[in-house]
Amino acid sequence: MFVGISSPTQITSTPFFSNIKIKLNLNNSHQSIQNLAKSPSSSCTGGGSNNNICLCGRRPFLATISTALIPLHQSNASDSFSDDPIAVLNRVHPPRPDWYEEFYAVAMDASMKSYEDEIAGYKSELFANLTTGKAAKILEIGIGTGPNLKYYSNLASGASVVGVDPNRKMEKYAQAAAQASGLPPTKFQFIHAVAEALPVSDASMDAVVGTLVLCSVKDVNKTLQEVKRVLKPGGIYIFVEHVAAEDGTFLKVIQRALDPLQQVVADGCHLTRETGDSISAAGFSSTDIKKVFLSSASLINPHAYGIAYK
Repeated sequence: MFVGISSPTQITSTPFFSNIKIKLNLNNSHQSIQNLAKSPSSSCTGGGSNNNICLCGRRPFLATISTALIPLHQSNASDSFSDDPIAVLNRVHPPRPDWYEEFYAVAMDASMKSYEDEIAGYKSELFANLTTGKAAKILEIGIGTGPNLKYYSNLASGASVVGVDPNRKMEKYAQAAAQASGLPPTKFQFIHAVAEALPVSDASMDAVVGTLVLCSVKDVNKTLQEVKRVLKPGGIYIFVEHVAAEDGTFLKVIQRALDPLQQVVADGCHLTRETGDSISAAGFSSTDIKKVFLSSASLINPHAYGIAYK
């Protein structure tokens, strides 16, 4: 379970991120799995195999297996959220027992290969915009175990990546993925936070990346406003998200029927969100969205992918 810290503790990052300070104030959590299932969940991060009923990216559908800087700034948070990123984290993604967080991290790390192999071509196309645009500061929301970090290997010299995820157990996997990609340790920082309250300053990022994240954030619109807030003018938002099937299709019928169960067993993942429409309506200066069906993604089809420009 999470180790409680009786008083706030300041943790200063590596030299490159010396201006990033994270304040932790966690409480012991002795939730049972029953209470956990009732509590709100936040992140969908992950993939699965062709044998899964639903491969919710980095949060596999579990029914098939037994069921930079935290700044001192005023956030543009909506009335439903606190301005404090730590308070929002605890509200949106209450602390889970260690074993529960570790279970999802291990499942995510072990079950993504077929999905990542199939999506690789689309991701390569999107991530090429980071090198052609010479992005120097990149923020990835819902970074999970870091399957996207290999696409950052050709970044311009001096570029840095900040990864945000509500599951603390993802960090060791993300750090390992960063090392395997050749990203220097001083150029990668993992921060425990949620996308609804990004712990970085306004207009501080050249690019924001999110893949299979908006399916399970607590507030899609708030998350998109946070993405816009942290992007510099002219910055880009790269996304890959599964979205609801077309109305009138058999797949949409199945998605609607399984959506409530999916949210319980897949850590808050929604099968029927119109995420592409939400991105288009978020107020970016322009958006380029395409759709694709992936054979390895089972019920979480189609996928909307593209770039939005601030």
